[in-house]
Amino acid sequence: MPRLTLAEAEALATAALAAAGANTAMAGPTARALVAAEAEGQGGHGLSRVPQYAGFLANGRADGTAVPAVVAERGGAALVDARHGLAYAALDLAVAEAARRARSHGVAFIGIANSHHAGAMGLPVAALARQGFVALALTNSPAAMPVPGGRRPLMGTNPIAAGFPRRDAAPLIIDMALSEVARGKIMVAAKAGKKIPLGWALDAEGNPTTDPNAALSGAMLAMGGTKGALLALVVELLCCALTGSAFGFEADGFFTEEGNRPRLGQALLAIDPAALGGQDCFAERIEFLLAAMQGDPGVRLPGSRRAALAARAAAEGLEVPEALLAQLRTLAGKA
Repeated sequence: MPRLTLAEAEALATAALAAAGANTAMAGPTARALVAAEAEGQGGHGLSRVPQYAGFLANGRADGTAVPAVVAERGGAALVDARHGLAYAALDLAVAEAARRARSHGVAFIGIANSHHAGAMGLPVAALARQGFVALALTNSPAAMPVPGGRRPLMGTNPIAAGFPRRDAAPLIIDMALSEVARGKIMVAAKAGKKIPLGWALDAEGNPTTDPNAALSGAMLAMGGTKGALLALVVELLCCALTGSAFGFEADGFFTEEGNRPRLGQALLAIDPAALGGQDCFAERIEFLLAAMQGDPGVRLPGSRRAALAARAAAEGLEVPEALLAQLRTLAGKA
């Protein structure tokens, strides 16, 4: 399988996105985020998204000329308007605003409106945690899950990520979607002609199903049942009601290039430990807990596998399937 250095992969992705109509402020941050996700082993949020995003730019689902801006602010709170562009430049701006305001006020909440697919949400919280902040990141997504008791998909799988700084180690990163499983696993089962376990999804009539094709035309189920679905509802309200963004059921899905501009919302929360118990207190408390966790031989810290994969990719490069590499080169005009 062909292999690219991280710099080569980023340059190729940037060129492909620019050729599809993304401006410099959008193409660079998007390529960096996709390569970072690929390096962490999150292929679903990695280079495979470049052709999809290129399609969105070409057909107007994303505005390649958009430059995000802060459009409302008060103290530690601010609203970033992504202006219908790809999400990553807006996320970078939100991270910068969250860090600046949390340093001044102890805490910051940054909402993002009129946004798009946000990829791996662990990346923005890691950026804040590396600067010493405790961080949360939330995003809604096109409808895939029903509310408790319902069968119509109204909410997205709505990922939540959290980042916690450590004194002498990489930040602790927790990143998860709120569905029982990723939709991609159901798609893989459908292609392989295999059944899925009960509890993953409902069919179009709202009945539990083991048929992946019926699941794809129905709804995903939330992890933890009602509790997970209510947590997804919390994400919808924080990301959309506060920012004026579209709820999941208002946004067309990302599995086809055609559709509306999704107008999704994201939210970042940054907390400066120095404003509370203090940096030293926080550092001592988190390490005490993590040491207790690791005292059990079966425990692996959240995010450790992704960090190891990223370090390996930095040293050895990324393996890119030949078909995808050829597609990226064609999009970039380098075939």
